Amino acid sequence: MSKYQGQPDAIRALVRDTEVHKDAYIDQEVFELEMEHLFANTWVYVGHASQVPNKGDFYTTTVGTQPVVMVRHTDNSVKVLYNRCPHKGVKVAGEVCGNTGKFFRCPYHAWTFKTDGSLLSIPLKKGYDHVGFEQCEASQGMAAVSAVHVHRDFVFCRLNAEGVSFEAYFGNSLSTIDNMVDRSPEGQLQIAGGVLRYLHHCNWKMLVDNQTDTCHPMVAHESSAGTAVRVWNEAPPGTPKPMAVELFAPFMSPYEFFEKMGIRVWDNGHGHTGVADSIHAAYSPVPGYWEQMVAAYGEARARQILGEVRHNTVYWPNIMIKGPIQTLRRFLPIAADRTLVESWTFRLVGAPDMLLERTLMYNRLVNAPTSVVGHDDLEMYERAQEGLHARGRDWVNVARLFDPAEHGQTDVATNGTNEWQMRNQFRAWAKYMTATMTQEDRT
Repeated sequence: MSKYQGQPDAIRALVRDTEVHKDAYIDQEVFELEMEHLFANTWVYVGHASQVPNKGDFYTTTVGTQPVVMVRHTDNSVKVLYNRCPHKGVKVAGEVCGNTGKFFRCPYHAWTFKTDGSLLSIPLKKGYDHVGFEQCEASQGMAAVSAVHVHRDFVFCRLNAEGVSFEAYFGNSLSTIDNMVDRSPEGQLQIAGGVLRYLHHCNWKMLVDNQTDTCHPMVAHESSAGTAVRVWNEAPPGTPKPMAVELFAPFMSPYEFFEKMGIRVWDNGHGHTGVADSIHAAYSPVPGYWEQMVAAYGEARARQILGEVRHNTVYWPNIMIKGPIQTLRRFLPIAADRTLVESWTFRLVGAPDMLLERTLMYNRLVNAPTSVVGHDDLEMYERAQEGLHARGRDWVNVARLFDPAEHGQTDVATNGTNEWQMRNQFRAWAKYMTATMTQEDRT
């Protein structure tokens, strides 16, 4: 008998006020239920519209473990289709990205589909006369994901046709995306600098937990960022401070810095570090940028935009955005103990190139497969994934600064080392895992 399938109460029991059961991280059945329910009930980031600027441009990815293709349709709208031919099930778009023209063509039997997924043509079509083909599922073409929303060129979808609306799901959390876009004097972002990908042998939620864990940087990153700071401190007086040191040094800030920095918690698992301060708050000014922003927005609005220094914003379930440094990370689940991490960078359209240079350097130093900082975290994730299989202890602790009064609160700022945001994520996990799960699902 299944332990969790068709057992919503058993799923909810994995999350307590201050603890999370280890099965949420290591059990493959739980992982498969996440793919079936969690990633279908929530609004999941697909990609950025600048990845498909022209009609016929496409980009393939996954939502949960579902293969999808984001494509610019002939009416200039962005569509999200399941990447599957309705004939024999072959993935239609085989490349990561490209331009398909006015239609997709299946590489197996040459069935073709318009870029909204509708069936265009079938070779030897007479062979389907008088067989009831019009009533067959295949006649409907490639299935489109019906719930798609584009916000400031960020494309999200909800796999289930019915469920929470985009606006209700994200609420005020969209202010992080808005702020990142507004940092462009032209109010526009473009994906730039490619993408960094590497595989982590751990559960995807460990990476999401880490994004608002402010008690680890000064410990886990002492060997990397700490070494860079020590070497810099030995430089002769008057030595120009390298951009890399400016990016590394804040990781070694003390606990008190992170406590005062603050965390804001929103509903549905979203939240961010960096309310009053952040590790991105004290970068050197870029010549000409302030003047461009004042010209575009006026001094008061420019100051408001650039004064927002949020550190990591988690958009539950599986992306994190750094507005002040223009990066986005996706945590793509593969199995209970396998996660593909993607790190994307954006150009602020119309802004000085030095901003993109800093963004790209940050991504390489912190998020790349060759990063010295990212591997500190990777070591911890993989140790945790292995350690959670140990007997004797079954629960992961998320109790720091817990207050029962936090239940039901949203859009609240709190101590920067509070684990409220982690608890917030797991409450959303339990909610959306069980939203469409019934006892009758049992197999």
